[in-house]
Order: sequence, then C-alpha cells, then structure tokens
Amino acid sequence: MSQKTTILVDADACPVKEEIYRVAERYKVPVRVVSNSPFRVPVSERVRRVVVDDGFDAADDWIADNAGPRTIVITADILLAERCLKAGASVLAHNGKPFDAASIGAAVATRAIMADLRSGMDGPLGASGGGPPPFSKADRSRFLQALDRVLVRLN
Repeated sequence: MSQKTTILVDADACPVKEEIYRVAERYKVPVRVVSNSPFRVPVSERVRRVVVDDGFDAADDWIADNAGPRTIVITADILLAERCLKAGASVLAHNGKPFDAASIGAAVATRAIMADLRSGMDGPLGASGGGPPPFSKADRSRFLQALDRVLVRLN
C-alpha cells in the first residue's frame, strides 16, 4: 500500500460499512470494500469495491496481501486479523474491539477451542445455535470511537 492511510473492509457480513464510509469522507481516507460478490458501495472518489474470485479465503488473501503499517483492517475474522497484525496493520472488529499483539494469541486459541467444541456437538444431541450476541447501538458507537482513535493516531 502507499504511504496514505487506507481502510480495508472485510465486507461480507460487515454491519458497519455505512459508518466506515462516513468516517472515511470526514478524514479523506480511501476505503477498499473487499468481497467475493459485487454489492453497492457509495459513489465516492474514496470508496472502491474490490471483487475477488470465489476461491476459499480469496477476500482474506487480498486484504492480507494489501495490509501494512498505514492500513486499518475492519474484520471479525480472527485468523485474518492475525495475518494483518503480522503485516503491521491496525485491526478492528465490527464492535470496535481492537485486535493487537497482546490479544490475538488468546483470540486464536479460543477460536480453535470453540471449533473443537462445535465439531464434537454435531448430531441429534449437539448444542443448538449460539454465535455472537446481536449487534447493538453500543457496539456501533464503540466501533465509531475506535475507528476515530486509530485514524487520529495514523494521520
């Protein structure tokens, strides 16, 4: 990536795209919205849609390959967050929680444990549903504050 701060969005299931667009306009920061299929993005010189092929992890690979010290990556994907942190990027979850060197190891380990638990619960007696809690107004507010803090630090 160039020297200019850029926001890379793991767009599939991202609940804060509109907020990202507004903040990017305010800070005059380019945004790349990365997904496997096209969807509408605002008409803006700053916002570009990047559609990758539908190969496994193609969007994640594009984001990780383009992440660097002047990049803010927005994702809920823990393994992608880990890859981007290794590239020097700042990484935020959709709820505003920053991924950082201190927290990513525990997050990766927890993800692996949860995957093992889920795989052991398949079948008629397995646990039902679960998943993250519903996205809230507080999450949206926390995300906006966190994105603002990172942009102030990088600019």
